[in-house]
Amino acid sequence: MSVKSKYQPVLSLGEQLGIKNGDVSEEGGILKIKGEANTPYEKNLLWDKIKAIGGEHPADIKANITVGDNSVFHRHTVKSGESLSKIAKHYYGDPMKYTKIFEANTGILSNPDVIHPDQVLIIPNL
Repeated sequence: MSVKSKYQPVLSLGEQLGIKNGDVSEEGGILKIKGEANTPYEKNLLWDKIKAIGGEHPADIKANITVGDNSVFHRHTVKSGESLSKIAKHYYGDPMKYTKIFEANTGILSNPDVIHPDQVLIIPNL
């Protein structure tokens, strides 16, 4: 199996996320990838996928993933049935951090218990 095919799920995720300025090459059994993720969250998703395939310190891949917008952790489009605490648990692992999301979105939210599908919320850096 080639290194590129081994890490194909990473490349597919990059396409799915719309990674900009992407470049992939294979050299001496090492896959070299670079590109720009939209947010730190998307960069983390790519690194998590790399580690899931190659281990904590993979020797057969070199990745240079930059971030286009470091001012926020991510931008989240609300889906039906979601709450701020559910969203906080997804991004931060802690549902009680919903207040951080609420505070970052007071321009569109007036009550932390009322969000609507298709609203785009800022997920702030902690």
